[in-house]
Amino acid sequence: MAQRSSAVERESGQPDNVLVLFHVKHYPPPMPASLPIVGAVRGRGARSNHSGRFNADQREDFDDGWTAEDAAPPRLDDIVAPVRSRTIISRNDSPDIGFDRSINPYMGCSHGCIYCYARPTHAYLGLSPGLDFETRLFFKPDAARLLERELRKKGYAPERIQLGANTDPYQPLERRLRITREILKVLARFKHPVGITTKSALVTRDIDILGPMAAENLAMVSVSVTTLDRRLARAMEPRASTPERRLEAIGQLAAAGIPTMIGVAPIIPGLTDHEIETLIERGADAGAIQAHFTVLRLPLEIKDLFREWLAAERPDRAARVMSLVRQMRGGKDYDAEWGKRMRGEGPIADLIAQRFKVACRKHGLNQARPKVDLGLFMPPPEAGDQMELF
Repeated sequence: MAQRSSAVERESGQPDNVLVLFHVKHYPPPMPASLPIVGAVRGRGARSNHSGRFNADQREDFDDGWTAEDAAPPRLDDIVAPVRSRTIISRNDSPDIGFDRSINPYMGCSHGCIYCYARPTHAYLGLSPGLDFETRLFFKPDAARLLERELRKKGYAPERIQLGANTDPYQPLERRLRITREILKVLARFKHPVGITTKSALVTRDIDILGPMAAENLAMVSVSVTTLDRRLARAMEPRASTPERRLEAIGQLAAAGIPTMIGVAPIIPGLTDHEIETLIERGADAGAIQAHFTVLRLPLEIKDLFREWLAAERPDRAARVMSLVRQMRGGKDYDAEWGKRMRGEGPIADLIAQRFKVACRKHGLNQARPKVDLGLFMPPPEAGDQMELF
């Protein structure tokens, strides 16, 4: 059965947290109990770590208000574990996204974007979509091997594979584990088309692979830039690349001949929507040839996590932002209906879409879609294969 899924979608200058690696043979791997946390933790997006919706026991942290001299919340290090998968290509039949297959090398994401629509997936692991999502991370060490096996299956028909459809394939963990890079090496050898969505400038590390692939119409990259306000970005996307580093990455990718898109995503009404035109202009100046947008989505646990963050970081705007969100969602915090979940509906949503369209036309974006060549796909010969006579 095909699985419906949603589409997507800094080097912060701070040292990476310590990684604690342990090996397991079953899935999901056991994780240490989540720490009780109240209030902001430096370098993290979520303000709490409530239990996931599938947990039998529900835990909720709170401030008892006894004293202002309570110790500050402890530093949270990343705890990382491998997961063993039987397959690596995920498929979907969602009608409002532009691809039917994707690869997610990682589960959880230390970028810590407070609005990330992938957060609720951590509940399936018995973990919290809050701070656990940012600190209890999983990686797929066999991803490249599994991919090669699946691409060699008889009857496999190529279509673009998307990296970054759920969590970011270039989150800080990738710098050391290099799983995304190994996946790209396999796709390059098979001449299989790939698309990438990321908020990390680390993607430029792999220009040596993506450049030659793009020359054969086999690669494209989307770099998401939510805001140019560095202070807001640091609070909202604490471990993603800074906005300027992302724009620089667009420039480097474009200079290498790689079709590059700027993702204005998500647009948060009352908080970042005033930057639509500027973001598109900066993206075009950097070398992007396309742009796309989504509006803020607040499914499941995200609505409470976002409200909590908004009240702490932008209390002066919290009521207005949520009012505008509800006006775009039929009076609710979120509407998951196909065709509406990415863009919203009503006058505010229509105005955002129109502004985006006008700005793209003004700066020459979205005039043509990058070509994807499916006809080059060819599994390379394996050791011991006999050569064909004809």
